[in-house]
Amino acid sequence: MTGKVSANTGVSESVKAFLNFCRVEKGLAQNSIASYKNDLNRFSSFIQTRVTEIAAEDLNRYVDSLYAAGMSPRSIARHIATLRNFYGFLTSEGAIATDPSEFLSSPRQWSNLPKYLNEEEVEKLIAAPPETKATGLRDRAMLEMLYATGLRVSELCGLETNAVERQLGVLRVLGKGNKQRMVPFGEAAGRALDRYMSEGRPQLLKRRASPYVFVTARASAMTRQCFWMLLKAYGRKVGITRRLTPHVIRHSFATHLVEGGADLRSVQIMLGHSDISTTQVYTHVVKRRLRETVDQHHPRA
Repeated sequence: MTGKVSANTGVSESVKAFLNFCRVEKGLAQNSIASYKNDLNRFSSFIQTRVTEIAAEDLNRYVDSLYAAGMSPRSIARHIATLRNFYGFLTSEGAIATDPSEFLSSPRQWSNLPKYLNEEEVEKLIAAPPETKATGLRDRAMLEMLYATGLRVSELCGLETNAVERQLGVLRVLGKGNKQRMVPFGEAAGRALDRYMSEGRPQLLKRRASPYVFVTARASAMTRQCFWMLLKAYGRKVGITRRLTPHVIRHSFATHLVEGGADLRSVQIMLGHSDISTTQVYTHVVKRRLRETVDQHHPRA
């Protein structure tokens, strides 16, 4: 409880208190806080009165304006989730007696199956970086580690050397909400990491120090944007023409695990999902395997 929000608190002060609550008490990542801030700034510019005086019909008018602006159902659902969290905070602070966002309905979203690479494409992609260069050793180690662990790209780029337990073959990862988890990695990723750490990283650092595992020639941590661009370039190099992002590799990791027989609970832990329902999207693999089993073995398939 912040104790700084009341019925007389203005819009900007209410939003500021909520964002501070998300940062300090909930420990949300900076990206999540920035997303909340953008959504609430748009909401604040739409309303003509105090946030604490808004009624349910006002929120419905705001959501209608999002539809009118041509926003996608996914984006509208995110805005609604922001409002629910914001008004839930105001209710808990005692600034409002009833929550006007309680009956907001999210737009129906088609359940899109996650896009992923097949095993042959992954092998080609991992082999794409040139091992004759320090940057190539780094990029190969990053690709190996990304596919071996299913880390979020922010987790991969922010990985520190003291978080790598090489002998145990695990990473100590600080994920969303500052929640730490242990993620194992295989020998292929371990060998790529060893070579990069012994040959590539010293060349990039040139006697400079850095706490991060994956660094640039400026001795700074690899950024998400830079790695995204490198990934796209390597994808084009090996003939992967469809949209390729670090999240596609994360999906590939999870899909291939489930395809190999891993249970969803284990996959949930490794991905760092707080809710098993998020991981259940990978059951499409199980359903596909069942279909193939019937087609292959049933006499009247």
